[in-house]
Amino acid sequence: MKKFFKILLIVMVCIVFIATFVYLYLNSRGKDKVYELSYPKRETIERTTVLTGKIEPRDAIDIKPQISGIISEILVEAGDHVSNGDIIAKIKVIPEEAQLSQANNRVELARISLEEARLNFERTNALYEKKYESREKFEADKAAYERAKREYDQAADQLTIVRDGVSAANAQGSNTLVRSTVTGVVLEVPVKVGSSVIQANTFNDGTTIAKVADMTDLIFKGKVDESEVDLLSEGMGVRISVGAIAGSDFPAVIEKIAPMASDENGTNTFEVKAALTADEAARLRAGYSANANIILERAENVMAVSEGVVEYEGDKAYVYLLTDSIPSQKFERREVTTGLSDGLMVEIKDSVINYTTPLRDREKR
Repeated sequence: MKKFFKILLIVMVCIVFIATFVYLYLNSRGKDKVYELSYPKRETIERTTVLTGKIEPRDAIDIKPQISGIISEILVEAGDHVSNGDIIAKIKVIPEEAQLSQANNRVELARISLEEARLNFERTNALYEKKYESREKFEADKAAYERAKREYDQAADQLTIVRDGVSAANAQGSNTLVRSTVTGVVLEVPVKVGSSVIQANTFNDGTTIAKVADMTDLIFKGKVDESEVDLLSEGMGVRISVGAIAGSDFPAVIEKIAPMASDENGTNTFEVKAALTADEAARLRAGYSANANIILERAENVMAVSEGVVEYEGDKAYVYLLTDSIPSQKFERREVTTGLSDGLMVEIKDSVINYTTPLRDREKR
């Protein structure tokens, strides 16, 4: 009995050993790979690029004062429509002491001269009426009196301008009234009542009282990489999508491409401006972030295959044609001439394959 169990044990060990050997052998042989098949299709392929930028008014004008002082009143706010010449703000002038003193002195001197001329004229007039004075003397003293009155009025007006910034003779045209120089919409008013403002001069750009723009004339302003700029041209149509407006797709036309590149993070880019129509611009606001989709190249109704089917080697492209599927798949490598690609599909330009040719695609899992 012991001998029987001993033989059985040896047999079982041999069976396990043989089974393990067979299993390892079969696994070491490897399995034939099975690939999915793909067929050429007739497609319209477009190569596009997307420019990131903003919606901006074509011209946004900074309205600045013609005199330095303090804002005493603001008559508009952002969003208001203004016409050319409308008053935007009023300025209170803070005169310099030296100028104010000089103006006061001129008024006092003009007053003294006026009083002297008046007395001379009245005395000459009385003598002239009694025939004791000549007509020439009467007319000369009368002209001197009129001239003195004019000089006094001028000195007084100059004092008013220095002190208040307003001319008594032209109050509506005073420099203290800040007026819009264009017709449009007020985009922003960066000052408040009480703010100090200065006029533009050689050493300073001046304080901006308000920014006004024509909101019916908007453009898209974005950047394009130097590798694609030569594919763009003025007059080319683009489609503008605005992130703040779901599903937006506004037509625009490229009207300007910068002749000189700008360096952004080590990359040369060119500024592109595209004009929107007035009807489309009415729905937009200045400062919206937007993307411009531009079709750089287009191939219509061409034979195309999936990019995953094509194998690239240097400047050549290859596909694998199915030649047999029994007992296992067999493929033949063929060189093809490719054309336009959109990243998903690629154009095939020669007749190496046709629409019924099965091609090797990705491996099945």
